[in-house]
This record gives sequence, C-alpha cells and structure tokens, in this order.
Amino acid sequence: MTSEPQKHATIVLIEDDVTLGNAFARVLRSAGYEVWLTGTADDGLDKIKIVRPSVIICDFRMPLVNGLGFLYRLRTTEGDRRTPVVVVTGDTSLDDDVKAQLQELGAALRFKPIMPDELLEAARRMIDETTGPDTPPQRTVW
Repeated sequence: MTSEPQKHATIVLIEDDVTLGNAFARVLRSAGYEVWLTGTADDGLDKIKIVRPSVIICDFRMPLVNGLGFLYRLRTTEGDRRTPVVVVTGDTSLDDDVKAQLQELGAALRFKPIMPDELLEAARRMIDETTGPDTPPQRTVW
C-alpha cells in the first residue's frame, strides 16, 4: 500500500524531451509534489543546489551528459547527503555494467513507457525510504 505524498515534498525532474517532461511534471504536481523541471544534467545540478529536493527523477539519454554522468557529478557534490534518484529510460538494452553502476550510485531504474501511476509510485517509494514519520516536510524558501 502506498502512502499519500508528503505536502511540499520537492522533486527535481531532468528530462530533455519537453513534451514528456511537462507531462511527467503535470502528473507529479497533480499528486501534490512541488516539481522543478530542467532539460539538461547541468541545469539539474544547478537547481538541486538551490532547492535541495526530496527526490530526483532523471532521464538516462540526454545530450552532453547522460544519466550516469549526472549521477557521478551529483554524488561528488553532495558530500554526506544522498538524494534518492530515479533514472528513467526507454533504452531496454542497457549494459549490465551500466545497471550495476546505477545501483552502486543508489539510483532506481524505471523503463519507458512509464505510466503515471508507476511514476508516482517510484517517487513515493523513494521519498518514503528516506523520510520517516517524524521528518518535517521540505519546503523551498526564497
């Protein structure tokens, strides 16, 4: 059984396909999440420094820096913090070495096409694993 989304849980969504990114963001926002959408790994890393998300959802196949490169950069800059990451890809033939690296870096892997309920379940699961009932919700303060 899945829990309801935490109020003000923040998600950074990194997707280079604008149409798909907007669709994912709409689904997540309709479930009560605060969503920040970026189109590149570098923009995602910049946004993460500002908003400190509860979870990151990242496309694997992106121009310049792919999802694996993004994860290496993220983990290097995080220090002791390990933000939960869901990597989404349409590439069902990912090499076993790539899958192993994603797992070592603490990322969950989901394959496209991904249905809205699957996307929400992945986000909820990652947030639930890192927050307990006594953890206050995260909010972005400007």
